[in-house]
Amino acid sequence: MSHSSVYTERRARLAKAIGPRGIAIIPTAPEQQRNRDSDFPYRADSYFYYLTGFTEPHAWLVVIGDGRSTLFCQPKDLEREIWDGFRLGPEAATEKLNLEVAFSVTDLDTQMPLLMDSCDAVWFPFATHKGLETRVDGWLNRLRSRVRYGTLCPQTQRDVCSVLDEMRLIKDGHELATMHLAGRISAAAHIRAMKLSAKMLRADEEVREYHLEAELLHEFRRQGSQFPAYGSIVAAGANACVLHYRADRGLVRDGELVLIDAACELDGYASDITRTFPANGRFTGPQRTLYELVLAAQEAAIAVTMPGARFTDPHDAAVKVLAQGMLDVGLLDANKVGSLEDVIEKRAYFPFYMHRTGHWIGMDVHDCGDYTEPSQVGQVSTRKDALTGEIIKDRPARILRPGMALTIEPGIYVRAAEGVPEQFHGIGIRIEDDAVLTDDGCELLTRDVPVKVEEIEALMRA
Repeated sequence: MSHSSVYTERRARLAKAIGPRGIAIIPTAPEQQRNRDSDFPYRADSYFYYLTGFTEPHAWLVVIGDGRSTLFCQPKDLEREIWDGFRLGPEAATEKLNLEVAFSVTDLDTQMPLLMDSCDAVWFPFATHKGLETRVDGWLNRLRSRVRYGTLCPQTQRDVCSVLDEMRLIKDGHELATMHLAGRISAAAHIRAMKLSAKMLRADEEVREYHLEAELLHEFRRQGSQFPAYGSIVAAGANACVLHYRADRGLVRDGELVLIDAACELDGYASDITRTFPANGRFTGPQRTLYELVLAAQEAAIAVTMPGARFTDPHDAAVKVLAQGMLDVGLLDANKVGSLEDVIEKRAYFPFYMHRTGHWIGMDVHDCGDYTEPSQVGQVSTRKDALTGEIIKDRPARILRPGMALTIEPGIYVRAAEGVPEQFHGIGIRIEDDAVLTDDGCELLTRDVPVKVEEIEALMRA
């Protein structure tokens, strides 16, 4: 399938989903000012890019249920292009992007009422673009003002995300190829950071978290990715016990662990990798004990990640291994917390493992898609949360199907505290890989960077 036909096929599926008299309006993201005369690096809106492959700002896509697609984009302007770069322009856009019609974005307010006339439902992303609802209201009012002249105004408004989220949840071949490559680039970056840490410490050089972050960013860009997929977490020593710690000036010390949660975005698709390794390339006994516990939890989660399983199954499998391990190594005292079943039921493991084991991944790092099975949303049960006392509504978790992509990322975080074995103080470990569901299991996209203790140590000796 050619590059442009991927997006054509997606627009056709959207048109079918909204019905013959529906109209879908999807704007791209606005430019964001960073400070005076300087913008943040521009990234297109994920929904818009998913349907167009178009990366210029100030653009709108309109899909009508009869199959027609219209793009509004910046007009050609040679003077502005000298300053801001090439613009495709409406004339070239129809052929380049395989669209029926394209207009200048300056014509948007004139054309939209005409396109909406005779449609019965208008679809757009709810609560996503500030001011969009007001803009749609304005176009509807223009139509209503002409009902005496025979215009027909849409009677309902629908959230187009509900359709697009379901489409994006199952990755096609084009998406998976990009995600595979993003995973390989990110893995190479992690390897580079691991090697540098050991090399600098062997040479008696001062190592800071930002030295390792620089290696990551260099490799991402060197291999052609456009951005980091998210703010890189490079956490040395006890900093790893802060889940969303950012790479900063922290010292990377001989004998401590380093947790790196960092990955690139390539052509609109994210990867997401976490590795934890000894700064000098050699695990201590306590570090190895907890590391192998987290790795065993991840392997248990991977083993149940297969079509027909529920989204929550990997988390439950990881929690069972982690909770038993906490009892075995003395992080939890069975005399106080009870059996494994008690630990899980009361969430007694929570001080050392407080996040879920995964999330959808795709164009967004935390990608769109319901975590509840759509066919079973009416099946609701309530329970009292063991830690907060809050009443929780439970619905059946999503059934995993081929083409879905998710992360698998158990961890353990041991802050210094009374009653916690001292040899584990300040150790934070997370291991994360990206998995795509296959017909009979899952494939890991990010295992080009090792996870086993012996492999990490061998890599860092090299």
